[in-house]
Amino acid sequence: MAKQAKSDRQKVIDDIRKKQKGAEKRRGFMIVGVCVVVALLIIGAASYRPLKNAWDLRKFNDLGLASIGAAPSACEKVETKTAEGNNDHIPTNTPVVYEDAPPAFGPHWNEFGVAPAPMDRKFYTDADRPELESLVHNLEHGYTVVWYDETIAEDADAITELRAVAKQFPGTDNYRYKFIAAPWTSEDEDGAAFPDGTHVAYTHWSVGGEGETDAAKQVGVWQYCSEFSGEALETFMLDYPYLDSPEPTVE
Repeated sequence: MAKQAKSDRQKVIDDIRKKQKGAEKRRGFMIVGVCVVVALLIIGAASYRPLKNAWDLRKFNDLGLASIGAAPSACEKVETKTAEGNNDHIPTNTPVVYEDAPPAFGPHWNEFGVAPAPMDRKFYTDADRPELESLVHNLEHGYTVVWYDETIAEDADAITELRAVAKQFPGTDNYRYKFIAAPWTSEDEDGAAFPDGTHVAYTHWSVGGEGETDAAKQVGVWQYCSEFSGEALETFMLDYPYLDSPEPTVE
């Protein structure tokens, strides 16, 4: 009887162990399954935005710059202001308070890989935009910078439009394509808001005409718009090309 009782107890123990192993195995499969699902969700989330952007940009593939955006009447008259700060390089990470919103000239950083921002990037969001002190250095090198405010940033169609515009200026070989679109966060740390009713600003640092060497003739150039106008931008960049800048032959 004692031997039988021991055998029965062992059977019960073996059954319990078997069930525990089965439960552990099922938990292991569940954990692996959950990890796979989470990984797929992460991959899907990461790939969704680039795929969505590419899909949305298709309608702009056959359009020239002048055909993108609103009519030139969406933009105000060009403004200029005597410029200063040519070759005024200050230490990186030293903040500059620019009087204008946005700046078109002024002191700026000068560090390889930081300032100016690289020419291969044409479009930035608030998440990855270079500091103002870097972008002002781009202006000194002949760039046209198109700034957009929070109203544009929150409009998916308007942002898709600006992404399409950025594609009009590919590569780093042609200096006529010195272009950057970047956000202006007036409610954060950048500065004042754009003039009432405007949400886009084109800026350029002009020497007063191609080949001009008299620093006293340098001006900052602005054109504010209620919405983006490719036709107005095209005219702006023809009137103020990269050669009309303090350091046009530097990337």
